[in-house]
Amino acid sequence: MWKVRDDEPSYAFLKEPTAPEVNYYEAPIDLIARTGGALPAGREMFINEEPGVGNNPNRNKQHAFHFTADNCIGCHACEAACSEKNDNPAHISFRSVGYVEGGTYPDFKRMNISMACNHCDDPVCLKGCPTRAYTKHVEYGAVLQDPETCFGCGYCTWVCPYNAPQLDPIKGQVSKCNMCVDRLEVNLKPACVSACLGNALNFGVVEDLPENREQAKLTIPGFPDPEITHPNIRFQQIKNMPDEVTRPDGMEVKYHKGDDGQYRPVVDQKKGVEKKWSFSKLSSRENPLVIFTLVGQAAFGAFLLSFLGAQLGIDSIVAVRDSVMYVPLIAVAVGLAGLGMLMSATHLGKPWRFYRGFNNLRHSPVCREGLGICLFMVFAGLHLLAMLPENAVFISIMGEWGSFRATASAMGFLALIAGAVGIYYMYRCYRIPARPFWNHWQTGSSFLGTALSLGGVVLGGIGVPTLTLLGVDALGLLKLCVLSVVVGSALEGFGLWRHGIAMDKANNEGSVSHYIQCTLFGKSYTLRNLMLLGNFAIAIILLGTAEAGLLSLAVSALLCVSIMVTALIGRCLFYVLVVPTTMPGAFFWKNKDFEEHARDIGLANMPQVGVVAHAH
Repeated sequence: MWKVRDDEPSYAFLKEPTAPEVNYYEAPIDLIARTGGALPAGREMFINEEPGVGNNPNRNKQHAFHFTADNCIGCHACEAACSEKNDNPAHISFRSVGYVEGGTYPDFKRMNISMACNHCDDPVCLKGCPTRAYTKHVEYGAVLQDPETCFGCGYCTWVCPYNAPQLDPIKGQVSKCNMCVDRLEVNLKPACVSACLGNALNFGVVEDLPENREQAKLTIPGFPDPEITHPNIRFQQIKNMPDEVTRPDGMEVKYHKGDDGQYRPVVDQKKGVEKKWSFSKLSSRENPLVIFTLVGQAAFGAFLLSFLGAQLGIDSIVAVRDSVMYVPLIAVAVGLAGLGMLMSATHLGKPWRFYRGFNNLRHSPVCREGLGICLFMVFAGLHLLAMLPENAVFISIMGEWGSFRATASAMGFLALIAGAVGIYYMYRCYRIPARPFWNHWQTGSSFLGTALSLGGVVLGGIGVPTLTLLGVDALGLLKLCVLSVVVGSALEGFGLWRHGIAMDKANNEGSVSHYIQCTLFGKSYTLRNLMLLGNFAIAIILLGTAEAGLLSLAVSALLCVSIMVTALIGRCLFYVLVVPTTMPGAFFWKNKDFEEHARDIGLANMPQVGVVAHAH
């Protein structure tokens, strides 16, 4: 148990609450009642690996932070106290202080915001985590995370709107605020609250107003939509701020006050409107996921076209199925899916713990995505084995083994179902309210369009030369693959068009992403769009080809290269452009522009600066 000092000041102790029975969201504050009495009161939490139950009489009630923005002086004492208690390195901070500012001299105003984990009623981190490293406890309502269970995928850092989970790029694992439950057990407030100099931070049972407070607002300028997670934090802000406030960090976001008095994010064109290439910035930590999504979609697309086409009796694909190259074609599809899964594992902070990625199938789309792709590989591989006895090379070496066509068909349909599930949940992984640029149906149209386009490339790249060498007319297969490219390009292009219109009108972080797309990456974005249109136009022309001659084959080969380059640029943009709904940072801390500057001039080599490179 946490040792209480003899001279502990009175303000460090929790007060007896006078809260109502339900919170703002009409959920019971008594967390045992939320479970229908299924869990007993007085359970041991094994805090600091010690058994026993503390003496806090309200341990089964939902607790919450209360932040009085008017009182915060931006001293960062809460950050320091939190980091000291949790022994955090300089590059990790469970609580951080940022600010927004606005107005003009002499009426210039600044509002500081201290933010940590809000231990939400609907914690999206818990639902998204594939390893089940998160637990929502009936004790205090704390959302606790076990860094040792975590394998460092970072998905919780994507879905959390408040930047609460912290991915340590050195250890390759996530950790976060634990509500100082060891202090709560002995009736002490969290370390950050006890250290607050301005009496801005307070803590207690949710909806129980601290002394000398009159507001329990759900939001203040810069705070994301509370409907995403139902966070357990309440605010007081009596001093008026200007109708428009800006952030001091490098993010191109400012907040505008609407007619209803609420501040909402809008684009801040602080970096101008000049269009740039920025090719070097297309590379990011998410590069393995770029490869994973592209090759996974290509594998599914190739299998879909080759297997389903043969089942439908399309002559050109039946000819490929009956040829010696069908087994290698399916092997390529399985190999691409396997390469994707390997890349997905290398993205983890702890790649050797990849097997934990299936622990949360009940909630996590990451688990379902991985399971779908794995089962696709299994069933496609069994389909390959069932087709192997009909392969001419196999027969010449091993002799006649008979036909297993029925088994091959059954395995093929199971592979299609598993692959479709995997691609669907690949799409669901990115429907994240905390990342509005991704949270649009265009993500699905892009993934499906890429699957059809790259699938056509794989099938055409193997099947057309095969039929040509066998002396079979390859024109039908060429046109089928080109048609797949036409449909895929049209689907992706239409989605991008509608997505651009939606992001322009959105007035949220998605609009900011679109602004960056049209400026910092403006020329790369234009190039990708022109290549996509060019691919579509060339594919339409090839559909009118009368024969599979050398010219049409050469143009088709160039089209394949163009499709792959287009897909690569587009997918890199997809990852580097997204702007999350994170809280405002400070001029230095949690400021991407400062991080880049620190790396450029060598400050990043000083550990105390808090800027480190990914070590995994």
